[in-house]
Amino acid sequence: MSEPAGQVPIEAGTDVPVDSAVDAVSEGGAPEDLPGVSPFAPVDAGPGARIIAVVVTHKRRELLAESLKTVTSQTRPVDHLIVVDNANESEVADLVREQPIEATYLGSAHNLGGAGGFALGILHALTLGADWIWLADDDGRPEGTEVLSILLDCAARHGLLEVSPVVCDIDNPDRLAFPLRRGVVWRRLRSELGEEDFLPGIASLFNGALVSARAVDLIGVPDLRLFVRGDEVEVHRRLVRSGLPFGTCLQTAYLHPNGSAEFKPILGGRMHTQYPDDPVKRYFTYRNRGYLMSQPGMRKLLPQEWIRFSWFFLVTRRDPAGLREWFHLRSLGRHEQFGKPDADK
Repeated sequence: MSEPAGQVPIEAGTDVPVDSAVDAVSEGGAPEDLPGVSPFAPVDAGPGARIIAVVVTHKRRELLAESLKTVTSQTRPVDHLIVVDNANESEVADLVREQPIEATYLGSAHNLGGAGGFALGILHALTLGADWIWLADDDGRPEGTEVLSILLDCAARHGLLEVSPVVCDIDNPDRLAFPLRRGVVWRRLRSELGEEDFLPGIASLFNGALVSARAVDLIGVPDLRLFVRGDEVEVHRRLVRSGLPFGTCLQTAYLHPNGSAEFKPILGGRMHTQYPDDPVKRYFTYRNRGYLMSQPGMRKLLPQEWIRFSWFFLVTRRDPAGLREWFHLRSLGRHEQFGKPDADK
Protein backbone atom coordinates (compact mmCIF):
# COMPACT_ATOMS: atom_id res chain seq x y z
CA MET A 1 0.00 0.00 0.00
CA SER A 2 2.96 2.22 -0.29
CA GLU A 3 2.30 5.27 -2.40
CA PRO A 4 4.48 5.79 -5.47
CA ALA A 5 7.55 7.22 -3.87
CA GLY A 6 8.94 8.60 -6.99
CA GLN A 7 10.45 5.30 -7.83
CA VAL A 8 14.21 5.10 -8.20
CA PRO A 9 14.93 5.53 -11.91
CA ILE A 10 16.95 3.24 -14.13
CA GLU A 11 19.84 5.63 -14.09
CA ALA A 12 19.92 5.38 -10.33
CA GLY A 13 18.27 2.31 -9.44
CA THR A 14 11.13 4.61 -6.25
CA ASP A 15 10.27 5.51 -6.56
CA VAL A 16 11.86 7.87 -9.66
CA PRO A 17 13.34 10.64 -11.55
CA VAL A 18 16.16 11.44 -9.12
CA ASP A 19 19.08 12.03 -11.46
CA SER A 20 22.49 10.47 -10.84
CA ALA A 21 21.37 8.75 -7.66
CA VAL A 22 23.71 5.80 -7.96
CA ASP A 23 26.74 8.06 -8.03
CA ALA A 24 25.35 10.05 -5.14
CA VAL A 25 24.51 7.05 -2.99
CA SER A 26 27.92 5.54 -3.65
CA GLU A 27 29.52 8.52 -1.93
CA GLY A 28 31.77 7.25 0.85
CA GLY A 29 32.35 3.84 -0.71
CA ALA A 30 30.71 0.47 -0.39
CA PRO A 31 32.07 -2.34 1.80
CA GLU A 32 33.99 -3.97 -1.01
CA ASP A 33 36.13 -0.82 -1.16
CA LEU A 34 37.24 -1.29 2.44
CA PRO A 35 40.15 -3.50 3.54
CA GLY A 36 39.34 -6.79 5.20
CA VAL A 37 35.73 -7.10 3.99
CA SER A 38 34.95 -10.30 2.05
CA PRO A 39 32.65 -10.36 -0.99
CA PHE A 40 29.06 -11.35 -0.24
CA ALA A 41 28.34 -15.01 -0.88
CA PRO A 42 25.23 -15.87 -2.91
CA VAL A 43 22.09 -17.19 -1.20
CA ASP A 44 20.48 -20.49 -2.17
CA ALA A 45 17.77 -19.78 -4.75
CA GLY A 46 17.03 -23.44 -5.51
CA PRO A 47 14.03 -25.63 -4.72
CA GLY A 48 14.99 -25.87 -1.04
CA ALA A 49 14.87 -22.12 -0.42
CA ARG A 50 11.98 -20.94 1.77
CA ILE A 51 10.18 -18.04 0.11
CA ILE A 52 7.62 -15.92 1.94
CA ALA A 53 5.52 -13.30 0.17
CA VAL A 54 4.65 -10.09 2.03
CA VAL A 55 1.74 -7.97 0.77
CA VAL A 56 0.69 -4.70 2.45
CA THR A 57 -2.85 -3.42 2.04
CA HIS A 58 -5.11 -0.58 3.17
CA LYS A 59 -8.82 -0.51 2.31
CA ARG A 60 -8.45 -2.07 -1.13
CA ARG A 61 -9.86 -5.57 -0.69
CA GLU A 62 -10.89 -6.11 -4.31
CA LEU A 63 -7.51 -5.03 -5.68
CA LEU A 64 -5.81 -7.17 -3.06
CA ALA A 65 -7.83 -10.20 -4.17
CA GLU A 66 -6.59 -9.76 -7.74
CA SER A 67 -3.01 -9.42 -6.55
CA LEU A 68 -3.19 -12.54 -4.38
CA LYS A 69 -4.57 -14.63 -7.25
CA THR A 70 -1.31 -14.20 -9.12
CA VAL A 71 1.00 -14.28 -6.10
CA THR A 72 -0.41 -17.62 -4.94
CA SER A 73 -0.46 -19.29 -8.38
CA GLN A 74 3.23 -19.09 -9.24
CA THR A 75 4.79 -22.10 -10.95
CA ARG A 76 7.47 -21.95 -8.27
CA PRO A 77 5.05 -21.86 -5.34
CA VAL A 78 5.39 -19.36 -2.50
CA ASP A 79 5.93 -21.26 0.76
CA HIS A 80 3.98 -18.84 2.93
CA LEU A 81 1.95 -15.65 2.47
CA ILE A 82 1.84 -12.74 4.92
CA VAL A 83 -0.74 -9.99 4.45
CA VAL A 84 -0.36 -6.85 6.57
CA ASP A 85 -3.67 -5.00 6.75
CA ASN A 86 -3.32 -1.39 7.83
CA ALA A 87 -7.11 -1.03 8.11
CA ASN A 88 -7.62 -4.19 10.22
CA GLU A 89 -10.72 -5.21 8.23
CA SER A 90 -12.51 -8.51 8.86
CA GLU A 91 -13.25 -8.99 5.15
CA VAL A 92 -9.52 -8.88 4.41
CA ALA A 93 -8.86 -11.42 7.18
CA ASP A 94 -11.47 -13.67 5.57
CA LEU A 95 -9.83 -13.25 2.16
CA VAL A 96 -6.44 -14.30 3.55
CA ARG A 97 -7.95 -17.37 5.21
CA GLU A 98 -9.39 -18.40 1.81
CA GLN A 99 -6.01 -18.46 0.05
CA PRO A 100 -4.82 -21.80 -1.36
CA ILE A 101 -1.45 -21.65 0.41
CA GLU A 102 -0.33 -21.36 4.02
CA ALA A 103 -0.99 -17.76 5.06
CA THR A 104 -0.78 -15.33 7.98
CA TYR A 105 -3.02 -12.30 8.43
CA LEU A 106 -1.54 -9.40 10.41
CA GLY A 107 -4.25 -6.84 11.09
CA SER A 108 -3.06 -3.57 12.57
CA ALA A 109 -5.38 -1.31 14.55
CA HIS A 110 -2.80 1.44 13.98
CA ASN A 111 -2.12 2.50 10.39
CA LEU A 112 1.59 1.81 9.91
CA GLY A 113 1.72 3.19 6.37
CA GLY A 114 3.50 1.37 3.59
CA ALA A 115 6.83 1.75 5.40
CA GLY A 116 5.70 0.29 8.71
CA GLY A 117 3.57 -2.34 7.03
CA PHE A 118 6.48 -3.71 5.03
CA ALA A 119 8.74 -3.49 8.09
CA LEU A 120 6.29 -5.58 10.12
CA GLY A 121 5.78 -8.08 7.33
CA ILE A 122 9.48 -8.49 6.63
CA LEU A 123 10.32 -9.02 10.30
CA HIS A 124 7.53 -11.57 10.66
CA ALA A 125 8.82 -13.38 7.57
CA LEU A 126 12.24 -13.64 9.19
CA THR A 127 10.70 -15.18 12.31
CA LEU A 128 9.13 -17.83 10.06
CA GLY A 129 12.49 -18.78 8.61
CA ALA A 130 12.37 -17.03 5.23
CA ASP A 131 15.41 -17.33 2.98
CA TRP A 132 13.84 -14.91 0.49
CA ILE A 133 11.04 -12.37 0.96
CA TRP A 134 8.88 -11.41 -2.02
CA LEU A 135 7.39 -7.92 -1.59
CA ALA A 136 4.14 -6.84 -3.24
CA ASP A 137 1.61 -4.02 -3.04
CA ASP A 138 -2.17 -4.39 -3.02
CA ASP A 139 -2.78 -2.37 -6.20
CA GLY A 140 -0.27 -4.24 -8.35
CA ARG A 141 0.48 -7.84 -9.28
CA PRO A 142 3.10 -10.03 -11.01
CA GLU A 143 2.59 -10.08 -14.79
CA GLY A 144 2.11 -13.85 -14.81
CA THR A 145 2.71 -17.12 -13.03
CA GLU A 146 6.40 -17.43 -13.98
CA VAL A 147 7.64 -14.21 -12.35
CA LEU A 148 8.98 -15.72 -9.12
CA SER A 149 10.74 -18.53 -10.99
CA ILE A 150 12.40 -16.05 -13.37
CA LEU A 151 13.54 -13.83 -10.49
CA LEU A 152 15.07 -16.80 -8.64
CA ASP A 153 16.87 -17.94 -11.77
CA CYS A 154 18.25 -14.45 -12.30
CA ALA A 155 19.42 -14.26 -8.67
CA ALA A 156 21.18 -17.63 -8.98
CA ARG A 157 22.90 -16.82 -12.28
CA HIS A 158 24.14 -13.41 -11.18
CA GLY A 159 24.82 -14.18 -7.50
CA LEU A 160 22.32 -11.57 -6.28
CA LEU A 161 21.01 -10.88 -2.79
CA GLU A 162 18.13 -8.78 -4.17
CA VAL A 163 16.46 -8.82 -7.58
CA SER A 164 13.50 -6.80 -8.90
CA PRO A 165 11.29 -7.09 -11.96
CA VAL A 166 10.62 -4.19 -14.34
CA VAL A 167 7.60 -2.18 -13.11
CA CYS A 168 5.08 -1.71 -15.94
CA ASP A 169 1.76 0.04 -16.41
CA ILE A 170 -1.03 -2.32 -15.39
CA ASP A 171 -3.29 -0.96 -18.17
CA ASN A 172 -0.60 -1.03 -20.88
CA PRO A 173 2.15 -3.51 -19.97
CA ASP A 174 4.62 -2.26 -22.58
CA ARG A 175 4.57 1.17 -20.94
CA LEU A 176 6.67 1.66 -17.82
CA ALA A 177 4.74 2.65 -14.70
CA PHE A 178 7.36 5.33 -14.01
CA PRO A 179 9.68 7.11 -16.48
CA LEU A 180 13.21 5.68 -16.37
CA ARG A 181 16.41 7.22 -17.64
CA ARG A 182 19.35 5.46 -19.26
CA GLY A 183 22.22 7.75 -20.11
CA VAL A 184 20.69 11.04 -21.23
CA VAL A 185 17.48 9.53 -22.64
CA TRP A 186 14.26 9.00 -20.71
CA ARG A 187 12.62 5.66 -21.43
CA ARG A 188 8.86 5.24 -21.13
CA LEU A 189 8.37 1.90 -22.87
CA ARG A 190 9.50 -1.55 -21.77
CA SER A 191 10.52 -2.30 -25.35
CA GLU A 192 13.03 0.57 -25.19
CA LEU A 193 15.05 -1.13 -22.46
CA GLY A 194 16.78 -3.39 -24.97
CA GLU A 195 17.44 -7.12 -25.02
CA GLU A 196 19.67 -7.28 -21.96
CA ASP A 197 18.92 -9.89 -19.34
CA PHE A 198 19.89 -7.93 -16.25
CA LEU A 199 20.55 -4.37 -15.12
CA PRO A 200 22.90 -4.22 -12.09
CA GLY A 201 22.68 -1.73 -9.25
CA ILE A 202 19.08 -0.67 -9.90
CA ALA A 203 15.89 -1.84 -8.18
CA SER A 204 12.28 -1.03 -7.46
CA LEU A 205 11.87 -2.43 -3.99
CA PHE A 206 8.22 -2.76 -2.98
CA ASN A 207 6.75 -3.75 -6.34
CA GLY A 208 7.64 -7.40 -6.80
CA ALA A 209 11.16 -7.26 -5.38
CA LEU A 210 12.72 -10.49 -4.12
CA VAL A 211 14.99 -9.76 -1.14
CA SER A 212 17.14 -12.30 0.68
CA ALA A 213 17.08 -12.59 4.45
CA ARG A 214 20.81 -11.92 4.39
CA ALA A 215 20.21 -8.60 2.67
CA VAL A 216 17.62 -7.66 5.30
CA ASP A 217 20.15 -8.46 8.04
CA LEU A 218 22.54 -5.94 6.48
CA ILE A 219 20.25 -3.14 5.30
CA GLY A 220 17.40 -3.36 7.78
CA VAL A 221 13.69 -2.74 7.23
CA PRO A 222 11.82 0.38 6.04
CA ASP A 223 11.69 3.36 8.41
CA LEU A 224 8.27 3.58 10.10
CA ARG A 225 8.61 7.37 10.43
CA LEU A 226 8.43 7.90 6.66
CA PHE A 227 4.93 6.33 6.58
CA VAL A 228 4.49 6.56 2.78
CA ARG A 229 6.51 8.04 -0.08
CA GLY A 230 10.27 7.94 0.01
CA ASP A 231 10.50 4.79 2.15
CA GLU A 232 11.52 2.76 -0.90
CA VAL A 233 14.16 5.29 -1.93
CA GLU A 234 15.60 5.28 1.59
CA VAL A 235 15.96 1.48 1.63
CA HIS A 236 17.49 1.64 -1.86
CA ARG A 237 20.03 4.14 -0.52
CA ARG A 238 21.05 1.64 2.15
CA LEU A 239 21.16 -1.18 -0.38
CA VAL A 240 23.56 0.68 -2.65
CA ARG A 241 25.84 1.74 0.21
CA SER A 242 25.94 -1.81 1.60
CA GLY A 243 27.74 -3.07 -1.51
CA LEU A 244 25.38 -6.05 -1.85
CA PRO A 245 24.93 -7.42 -5.38
CA PHE A 246 21.46 -6.50 -6.64
CA GLY A 247 19.62 -5.32 -9.71
CA THR A 248 16.66 -5.55 -12.06
CA CYS A 249 15.76 -8.58 -14.15
CA LEU A 250 14.59 -7.25 -17.52
CA GLN A 251 12.93 -10.52 -18.52
CA THR A 252 9.91 -10.23 -16.24
CA ALA A 253 7.62 -7.55 -14.85
CA TYR A 254 5.37 -6.41 -12.04
CA LEU A 255 2.22 -4.55 -13.11
CA HIS A 256 1.34 -1.34 -11.26
CA PRO A 257 -0.90 1.70 -11.87
CA ASN A 258 0.89 4.31 -13.93
CA GLY A 259 2.50 6.92 -11.68
CA SER A 260 4.20 9.08 -14.30
CA ALA A 261 1.64 11.92 -14.13
CA GLU A 262 3.32 13.29 -11.00
CA PHE A 263 6.67 13.71 -12.75
CA LYS A 264 6.69 17.00 -14.64
CA PRO A 265 9.36 17.54 -17.33
CA ILE A 266 11.50 20.67 -17.08
CA LEU A 267 14.46 22.02 -19.05
CA GLY A 268 13.22 20.46 -22.26
CA GLY A 269 12.69 17.07 -20.64
CA ARG A 270 16.28 16.75 -19.41
CA MET A 271 15.02 16.71 -15.82
CA HIS A 272 11.75 15.83 -14.11
CA THR A 273 10.23 17.29 -10.95
CA GLN A 274 7.75 15.44 -8.78
CA TYR A 275 4.57 17.36 -8.03
CA PRO A 276 1.59 15.43 -6.58
CA ASP A 277 -1.67 17.33 -7.01
CA ASP A 278 -3.05 15.88 -3.77
CA PRO A 279 -1.87 18.03 -0.82
CA VAL A 280 -1.49 15.06 1.56
CA LYS A 281 0.63 13.14 -0.93
CA ARG A 282 2.62 16.31 -1.55
CA TYR A 283 3.21 16.68 2.21
CA PHE A 284 4.70 13.22 2.60
CA THR A 285 6.61 13.41 -0.69
CA TYR A 286 8.38 16.70 0.06
CA ARG A 287 8.84 16.13 3.79
CA ASN A 288 10.43 12.75 3.20
CA ARG A 289 12.61 14.09 0.37
CA GLY A 290 13.98 16.62 2.85
CA TYR A 291 15.00 13.80 5.14
CA LEU A 292 16.42 11.68 2.32
CA MET A 293 18.53 14.48 0.90
CA SER A 294 20.16 14.99 4.30
CA GLN A 295 21.36 11.38 4.48
CA PRO A 296 24.83 10.08 3.57
CA GLY A 297 25.03 9.21 -0.08
CA MET A 298 22.27 11.62 -1.12
CA ARG A 299 23.74 14.99 -0.17
CA LYS A 300 25.55 15.61 -3.43
CA LEU A 301 22.12 15.72 -5.10
CA LEU A 302 21.19 18.88 -3.18
CA PRO A 303 22.40 21.43 -5.80
CA GLN A 304 20.31 19.85 -8.56
CA GLU A 305 17.41 19.46 -6.12
CA TRP A 306 17.37 23.23 -5.57
CA ILE A 307 17.71 23.91 -9.31
CA ARG A 308 15.00 21.43 -10.17
CA PHE A 309 12.34 22.68 -7.77
CA SER A 310 13.19 26.36 -8.05
CA TRP A 311 12.86 26.15 -11.83
CA PHE A 312 9.63 24.19 -11.63
CA PHE A 313 7.88 26.50 -9.18
CA LEU A 314 9.25 29.86 -10.35
CA VAL A 315 9.59 29.35 -14.11
CA THR A 316 7.22 26.55 -15.08
CA ARG A 317 4.37 27.14 -12.62
CA ARG A 318 5.09 30.76 -11.64
CA ASP A 319 4.14 29.73 -8.12
CA PRO A 320 6.31 31.31 -5.38
CA ALA A 321 3.90 30.02 -2.72
CA GLY A 322 4.49 26.49 -3.99
CA LEU A 323 8.24 26.95 -3.62
CA ARG A 324 7.73 28.20 -0.06
CA GLU A 325 5.62 25.13 0.72
CA TRP A 326 8.31 22.86 -0.75
CA PHE A 327 10.99 24.58 1.35
CA HIS A 328 8.89 24.31 4.53
CA LEU A 329 8.13 20.62 4.03
CA ARG A 330 11.68 19.65 3.10
CA SER A 331 12.88 21.53 6.21
CA LEU A 332 10.58 19.41 8.37
CA GLY A 333 12.14 16.25 6.98
CA ARG A 334 15.67 17.57 7.22
CA HIS A 335 15.11 18.24 10.93
CA GLU A 336 13.40 14.85 11.39
CA GLN A 337 10.00 16.32 12.25
CA PHE A 338 7.82 13.39 11.23
CA GLY A 339 4.37 14.50 12.38
CA LYS A 340 1.33 13.79 10.24
CA PRO A 341 -0.14 16.68 8.17
CA ASP A 342 -2.94 17.58 10.60
CA ALA A 343 -0.55 17.67 13.54
CA ASP A 344 1.73 20.05 11.65
CA LYS A 345 -1.02 22.65 11.08
